[in-house]
Parts: sequence; structure tokens; C-alpha cells
Amino acid sequence: MIDAFVTYIQAERRYSALTVRNYRHDIESFVAWCSSNTAYADEFDLTKVTAEDIREWIIYRTDEMGISPASINREISSLRSFYKFLRTRGHITKDIFGRISNLRTPRKLPSFVPESRMEPLLDTVRERSRSDHFIEQRDALIIALFYSCGIRLAELLGIRIGDFSDDMATLFVRGKGDKHRMVPLVAELGSRVREYIKSMDEAGFPTTTDAPLVVSSQGEGLSRSSVQRIVKRELKEANVQGKKSPHILRHTFATHLLNKEADMRDIQELMGHASLRTTQTYTHNSIAQLSDAYKRAHPHK
Repeated sequence: MIDAFVTYIQAERRYSALTVRNYRHDIESFVAWCSSNTAYADEFDLTKVTAEDIREWIIYRTDEMGISPASINREISSLRSFYKFLRTRGHITKDIFGRISNLRTPRKLPSFVPESRMEPLLDTVRERSRSDHFIEQRDALIIALFYSCGIRLAELLGIRIGDFSDDMATLFVRGKGDKHRMVPLVAELGSRVREYIKSMDEAGFPTTTDAPLVVSSQGEGLSRSSVQRIVKRELKEANVQGKKSPHILRHTFATHLLNKEADMRDIQELMGHASLRTTQTYTHNSIAQLSDAYKRAHPHK
């Protein structure tokens, strides 16, 4: 049943490889817990699970394992999708998740790089993009794409050379759930992409429309961990404080646009958010920034 579900979310729902892996892990972990539960003795049957079993599992994960509410909610989501799949396929008849609610989680503001820290990094990126060294060009382009386009890590890795318009003014992005969107490129970034592809060709790497844009020194597509290391190194060298990851640059993209009074709906479209509520999270960053400025500058602070 699990294999059939995994095939379904891969082939029909077109979930990313990382999401598929997380779903399988969550479901198999739940199955392992149920199998070791004495209530089932030696005969565990996925179709016999009850809502009470789910509640006991949640208590076990939170109280005994100390798993955070956010992580628990992700696991609940995986199991809810799995049991919905079983119900639609006729393996079960009841919706055992009908009365299972997500745990409350504290609201966490997205971290971002202040503009004062971002400017020196962008100056460095511009300089490295003019380098004769292919790897320096590539690393500079990675930072520029994250910050200028607000894309996710998986979206960056999925970019193919043919995903750019002929005039290098727009980028075709494959987002979550196989949802597509178009992201505009500033002229400077478009020129950098063009020069980078030229360098790829000179290095003997494939530059066909279906070839990956971000490649290793051997011309193969980069791994997630490689991109994460590159971003972490670049942000560290720029003396950026706090967490250093591709997602921080995505948050920075949205926050800086909002600070420049970009329309919330436009930011939602650029980010590929399904819900405006997700995009509205960034307003809290702007309010916090405004509050700090007020406290520093107001004469009656």
C-alpha cells in the first residue's frame, strides 16, 4: 500500500523527490511504531488503524520523543494524505483524520539579510561574475538567482538552460506540486546568465535546452548539499549573522520587495505561494523593522 501511494504522489501528483522521501519516511515511522505497539500484537494492519491510535502516536511523539509541533504537523499531513489515498482506493471506509487537528505552533518570523549586509555581498557577486574562473561565475550566479528571483532550492536545481526566454528577460520556474510561474529578470542578471552559459559551452559542458544550468566542475547537476555549502560560505564571508541558507535569501527577496512597497499580490505570484496568508508573514518583518527604527530615532523613546 505504501509503495502504491508513493507511486501515486510521484507519477500523478508530481511531488518533488524530497517531498516523496519525507512522506515515505513519515508513514514508515508510524508503521514501525504501530507494529511495536502491544495493542496490535504480531498482526498489524494499516487498514485497522483508528483515530485513537493516531492520538496515542501524537502523544508519544510529543511527550516521549520531544518532537516539535511543526514536525508533528508535517507527519500528520503525510499520514492524512496517505489515509485519504486508502479511502479513495476503497481500502478503508472511514475518515480517521476527520477529528484530528494540527498542533498549535508558535508563530516564527522568517529570517532575512538586512539591506546593509546584502549590498556588500551583491558587490562581491558582481565582481566574481566577471571572473575567468567558471566556478566563481557559477557561485556568483547562484546567489544572484536566489536573491533576485526568490526561488526555492529545488527550483534552482530544476532550472534548465531552455527555461530562459530568448531575450533573457524572464525565467520559467517549476514550483511545488508541478505548478509553473514566470519570474522577470533584471537586465544585469540576464546578461550574467548569458555569459555564464557561454562559459559552460567553452568548458565543454552541455548547453542544450534540457541541460541543467547549475553544474559541477565535471558538468553534472549540483546536489542540494553542494548548493547549501556554497550559500553558507558566501553569506559567512559577507559577515551575515544568523542562519545561512538558500531559504534565507528567498525570505530576503520577499522582505526587501515589501520594504520597497511592492504589492502583496505581486510578491505572492513571484514567490509561488498558494495562499496570500503565507506571503503576509513578511509584513511582520517589516513591522518589526519599523519598530526598531522608531525606537532608535524617536526623540521621546
